[in-house]
Amino acid sequence: MSKRLHVSIRFSAGDAGYAKDGARYIVEEVEDGIVYCTAPNGVETEFPEAALATETEWAARTDGRRDTVYGRLRQSSVYTGTVPRVDPHAAELALTKFERACPGILDFTAFSAATWFLTEHHETPLLHSLSIVKCREIFDAARPEIRLGLLARLLSQQVVALAGASPLGDNLTKAILDKGMAEHAAAFDEFCDRPRN
Repeated sequence: MSKRLHVSIRFSAGDAGYAKDGARYIVEEVEDGIVYCTAPNGVETEFPEAALATETEWAARTDGRRDTVYGRLRQSSVYTGTVPRVDPHAAELALTKFERACPGILDFTAFSAATWFLTEHHETPLLHSLSIVKCREIFDAARPEIRLGLLARLLSQQVVALAGASPLGDNLTKAILDKGMAEHAAAFDEFCDRPRN
């Protein structure tokens, strides 16, 4: 009598599977209830089929959590924390100057703020589904000095120094950006390729 193989109706080769911690794997094959997968770094691993969620199952599980993220982010210390006292008008001028020197930098700052928040709360699996538009809406609703504080954090600069940057020439502004963004260059390039939804 031939051995009956368990055939998965949930996974096929090439599908994404999600572990309980949100780690994403690509399914290679399913045999006798075991899902053989490859991690993004190329490492091969295996899971009992019941231990993995399908793309649809994972989306349903994270939708509720993702929808609450924006409200929690808006009220978090990321946006309500204290920053050194700077003139709001100077902060607004500086933000405009940096955005003009590097289009997309404020979108990236808003997204980075959400990343810091999710990392602090051990919710990094939600990062891939964040909306850049919603992150930017929260960012734009914050006081100018808070927004400049987040940009200063990203660039490893002092808020007061950035607030005084508005009278600087374009070359000095670009130099501040180049220095501050050096460690974020790859992440910024990847961010710029991301759909802006």
